[in-house]
Amino acid sequence: MSLDLLLAFGVGLVWGSFTNVLIYRLPRMVMAAHEAQDPQASRFDVCCPASHCPHCQTPLKVWHNIPVLSFIGLRGRCGVCGQAIGWTYPLVELATGLLWVGCAWQWGLSLEGLSWALFFSSLLALAIIDSQTTLLPDALTQPLLWLGLIASANAWVTLPLTQAVWGTVAGYASLWSVATVFAYFKGKEGMGAGDFKLLAALGAWLGPLALIPLVMLASTGGALVGLLLLWRGQLRPDGYLPFGPFLALAGAVIAWFGSDRVLSFFA
Repeated sequence: MSLDLLLAFGVGLVWGSFTNVLIYRLPRMVMAAHEAQDPQASRFDVCCPASHCPHCQTPLKVWHNIPVLSFIGLRGRCGVCGQAIGWTYPLVELATGLLWVGCAWQWGLSLEGLSWALFFSSLLALAIIDSQTTLLPDALTQPLLWLGLIASANAWVTLPLTQAVWGTVAGYASLWSVATVFAYFKGKEGMGAGDFKLLAALGAWLGPLALIPLVMLASTGGALVGLLLLWRGQLRPDGYLPFGPFLALAGAVIAWFGSDRVLSFFA
């Protein structure tokens, strides 16, 4: 592996550690914002409190926070209370590191490569959060949207700004229209506003023409997984299946392979 790819992998591992913080804390921040606040409650956000064991609440030492290596060194357990550490943490760090390597290999160590690395990392975090909590926090979808527009405006990516803007509009309006019609006839929500915002963000990165194969791919994947869960008796009682992970995966596939290859799959 070249020095460039090693550097990308190292930075990606560190960003993966931060991604774990977002995955754990953002949903709790969203839910706390909708609850009555205790004036005496301790500050809780992305920065505070410091990283700690969720079981014994002991703050982590610096050597307990090294991506992947700390998990291996601690044998998957807290160094203080001995409780098991979830495998999600090292897997997210490793996956993010590999995503950054892929972006460095595809686009080089450049602003374009960095832009796409942040794009894929954000989709990974959103997919995991939505699958665990059915939430797509604005604190992730909105920066992803604005970063796409900024990247286009500064030519960090090849998509023209006009296409990025229309992709944003088309992404939000398309799912909003479908959800509004569904709610009118069914009398209940079939899709959350977070899905609209996520598709708007994907439109900002991929343009309006990419949204058709993107939604086709996401819908097909969602339908297949839903049928599998129904067959295995594991579908939620209300039949709800988070759509965000399928949008995120479809967006990642199209960003990497292009719309034409995805459309040829359906041809």
